[in-house]
Amino acid sequence: MGDIFDKILKNPGPLGQYAKVAHGYFTFPKLTGELGPRMMYRGQEVLVWSLNNYLGLANHPEIRKIDTEATEQYGLAYPMGARMMTGESDYHEQLEQELAAFVEKPAGMLMNFGYQGIMSVVEALLGRHDVVVYDGEAHACLVDGVRLHSGKRFAYKHNDMESLEKQLEHARYVVEKTGGGILVVTEGVFGMSGVQSNLKGIVALKEKFKFRLLVDDAHGIGTMGAKLGGTGQEQGVQDKIDVYFGTFAKSFASIGAFVAGEPEIIQYLKYNTRSQVYAKSLPMPLVIGALKRLDMMRTRPELKDNLWTIVNALQKGLRDVGINIGRTTSPVTPVVLNGNPQEASQVVYDIREKYHIFCSVVLYPVIPKGTIILRLIPTAVHTLEDVDYTVKAFADVAYKLKNNLYSKEEYAIGAVPQI
Repeated sequence: MGDIFDKILKNPGPLGQYAKVAHGYFTFPKLTGELGPRMMYRGQEVLVWSLNNYLGLANHPEIRKIDTEATEQYGLAYPMGARMMTGESDYHEQLEQELAAFVEKPAGMLMNFGYQGIMSVVEALLGRHDVVVYDGEAHACLVDGVRLHSGKRFAYKHNDMESLEKQLEHARYVVEKTGGGILVVTEGVFGMSGVQSNLKGIVALKEKFKFRLLVDDAHGIGTMGAKLGGTGQEQGVQDKIDVYFGTFAKSFASIGAFVAGEPEIIQYLKYNTRSQVYAKSLPMPLVIGALKRLDMMRTRPELKDNLWTIVNALQKGLRDVGINIGRTTSPVTPVVLNGNPQEASQVVYDIREKYHIFCSVVLYPVIPKGTIILRLIPTAVHTLEDVDYTVKAFADVAYKLKNNLYSKEEYAIGAVPQI
């Protein structure tokens, strides 16, 4: 008989294998100071492009005032207990109704967290006779939700409608025998690439295959659509999304999530979504704070205008100097470079220590080997000066990497951790 800890010690995992050299710098770094485009990192001020604070609400004075007042009035414990038992309030119901209206759905349900929330929604919607078909590059939370499903599941090639149709053919074959239904699951905006899901293409297949559509729009709500109502609104197909999921962790700059759809479906989820039925209610300050954030999204068009001014300037600037930013059609801006983990460590170290820019680095196994992605998240509170400086810095770094200069002694960058 073995000891499960022996397995863990021998195989720390695809990311954990780098922990000894990466922890505290490449992984689990500590940013301090006021939330915003400029923060402190290891004793120096850095220009930060790694906070999902799209609309700049994280440190907005009106938001901080409401958060503070709500905390002073209610504390962080109220209401105590799960909502089904003792954790319900008028504010929770009000927020659900306003969120549903914001994303053009008749009913909504608050959830405590995005990751656990969407996993639980996927699990609740599916029975063992049903089939789930999902995008092959869906976020880990969706993949984990799909793994909870006890029935058949099929992945289609990323944003490939021909592949989706083929997998739907397989799904239909299964449900014709089991009597189950089909659920298609995708993101609205893919958080790594910034590419929008082809929602128009997906909904065009609904009549033929009679499936239901679940969209996780974590990066879409608050950034996409004429009224910031999400990617479906942006593409004119919001009414074709059967179950819409959004999180507070991005544009809302808070904690929590919600799901919206037809009243009878939301009612079912309220009574069958295990991560909520058995969890403490979302604390009142977060609920009241979310109401304020939602009101600002509806009434402050300058937030969206400022965001997209920065997005457009940053993405155009990077493209103009020859930087590959993929096919992004959202604020998410991936800087895609070619290199191994050692070169990646040099690039990140150079960006942080010489240019004082902080952004997130993504490597294998999250993305294919030989590729480095430095993901930039523009926000409404960045400036055009921030953009100009960043574009020049990335042009310099890309030139060094392309010409193998990081391997030369004169370009060596101190005691950079090797991952």
